Amino acid sequence: MAGIKDVATAAGVSVATVSRVLNGHPSVSAGARGRVLAAVEALGYRPNAVARSLRTDQTHTLGLVISDVLNPYFTELARSVEEEARALGYSVIIGNADERPDLQDHHVRNLLDRRIDGLLVSPTDGGSPLMLEAARAGTPMVFVDRWIPGVDVPVVRADGRAAVRDLVAHLYGLGHRRLAIIAGPAATTTGSERVEAFRAALAEHGLALPDAYTGQGDFQAESGRRVTEGFLDLPEPPEAIFAADNLMALGALDAVRARGLRVPDDVALAAFDDIRWFVHTDPPVTAIAQPTGELGRAAVRALVDLIEGRDPRSVTLPARLVVRRSCGEPPGLPLSPHPPQSLPPVQRSTS
Repeated sequence: MAGIKDVATAAGVSVATVSRVLNGHPSVSAGARGRVLAAVEALGYRPNAVARSLRTDQTHTLGLVISDVLNPYFTELARSVEEEARALGYSVIIGNADERPDLQDHHVRNLLDRRIDGLLVSPTDGGSPLMLEAARAGTPMVFVDRWIPGVDVPVVRADGRAAVRDLVAHLYGLGHRRLAIIAGPAATTTGSERVEAFRAALAEHGLALPDAYTGQGDFQAESGRRVTEGFLDLPEPPEAIFAADNLMALGALDAVRARGLRVPDDVALAAFDDIRWFVHTDPPVTAIAQPTGELGRAAVRALVDLIEGRDPRSVTLPARLVVRRSCGEPPGLPLSPHPPQSLPPVQRSTS
């Protein structure tokens, strides 16, 4: 069966242009419209049920499906999305997937039924048939923070690989050699990417990542607590633990304290996804910060470009290491505050 990408190829236009023609958008030239309609007829393309859920008139409403509303990172992301959308004349309906693929798809279906103009999603995993169907149907959609490989929509995210490399070099410089990671779900792009970045950074210093030092978490605090307890039970516990998100780091901190141990005296702790709380914990947590506010704003701008007939762009912004006191840093080292919400992009690529 022909899909919207086949129509776009046959007509010599972008997928966004095909979507605009099918939804009656007035910005398409007569020539392009004619080529698209001819390709639709020749290929026998018929929009599926997801595409039919979209109206030809705009509601000026965007849908946002985030992975976990209790995670301060996603709370901050949602706030920046709502602020940017409001500034551009759109309102936002938010759905919380609670890191559950079934709940994610439930929210996506409901939002499409409400006939939103476009959809922002931070996918809970990479295997949602509904997400693939929505993309193929031409639903205006942007992935933010996480993405699904093979789904051809713009992606707005942070690249944390350089920051992870900086973190490992920082830990190595402090004398730590036994480094462990509490990983996020392997089914998420961020979960797998952070583990691989950590492993590659260790290799640069001649260090391995043994299986015993790799704990599988789920981006929730309880998994951070459980994995850390396992690390502490090892005959040779790690000297430093890197939690691949902030909630797992808080769980790890609880597990260390429950044993009567202290960070960083007994074990160092660092986290991905800096949050405002980390500067107030004891000790303040060394973390990798993403430009959360700018990610949210850039995602909205990309989606509105798609809705309003402009060519959207994928955006990659840099994460950066924020050094504090949780890894055994010397007392005289200046304490980094919570970082600013806007950082310059390091890469922009046409989607």
